[in-house]
Amino acid sequence: MSSRADEAAVEEDPVAYFLEDVTYHGKTERTREYYERVLRDFEAFLTEGARPVPLESASHRDCMAYVHELRGEKSESTVATYASYLHRFYAYMTEVGAFDANPMTLVMEEMDETIDTDPTRREISVEEMRAFVASIGHPLERAVVVTLLKTGMRVGELCNLDCRDLNVDDADIGPQTAVRGQIEGRPNSLFVSSAPTRGAVVNGEERTASNKRKRDTTIPVDGELSAVLREWLAIRPDARSDAEPLFTSTSGEWGKRLTPDMVHHLVEHHARERGWYRDGGGAAENVTPHYFRHFFTTHLRDRTGDRGIVKYLRGDVAQDIIDTYTHDWGDRVREVYERNVYTLL
Repeated sequence: MSSRADEAAVEEDPVAYFLEDVTYHGKTERTREYYERVLRDFEAFLTEGARPVPLESASHRDCMAYVHELRGEKSESTVATYASYLHRFYAYMTEVGAFDANPMTLVMEEMDETIDTDPTRREISVEEMRAFVASIGHPLERAVVVTLLKTGMRVGELCNLDCRDLNVDDADIGPQTAVRGQIEGRPNSLFVSSAPTRGAVVNGEERTASNKRKRDTTIPVDGELSAVLREWLAIRPDARSDAEPLFTSTSGEWGKRLTPDMVHHLVEHHARERGWYRDGGGAAENVTPHYFRHFFTTHLRDRTGDRGIVKYLRGDVAQDIIDTYTHDWGDRVREVYERNVYTLL
């Protein structure tokens, strides 16, 4: 422990101490919430017996008992996820000298469950997704969902979009911002940069999310996406930032750039109403912003039969493949995309 203040903080509430450090390390609010949910649940489990056990005194048998109880309530992947969160908590607290040992080490070695990194997800047809989109009336929420579905981009990439990254026909809608040079001669296109990282200043604004693309990507904007974006831009509030973010809040954070948490909450709200989201449901059951990336990949790949173009649009490919598709961008990518992309409106 580095100070008496640290010792007092750990003694008072070890979970709060850990969560504060998680925040300092740059983890998202959503990740912090997941940690807190698991750790508070384990903490409650330790107090259920006749002799409550403090977190710092938990043994490997206490941890095994908790994992065993989870097996009757959660999927194998969820059990493994909960266990991994506990393991990270104890490993960190041991590393900083707050706890003496990590009781989860032996438990992790003996567990059969593993985290399913590619779960068999809920199957949603294009017709069902079309009905889902039709149920969303708010122009911002509709534009966010259709953008994710039509491009397959990550939620952080969507939040990092500025108005300069969009080139659509109707130049009189939205802030009068010059488009990027990369798309200046490419009407009806969207530029997704690989540059933004959490905490970095891009276009004069510090970013709260990272883009994880291997390379910059130019994505075609079809008629449907153009329509919902123009509908949104017609009512978009003035942004708080000179960077002119494409998507800004219309609620309590009026004019602020959308964050991944905001997008997660709005998607979760509509998914719950459709019966596509349940607390504890996990990636296999729940529809989240990342599900839309899966939906895009599956349906467009099946329709085109061209994995290379889908990988290019997702930003998952190296420079040689980028060169293959970008030298003839106007014909190759746009033609294949517009011929095969599903309709949602």
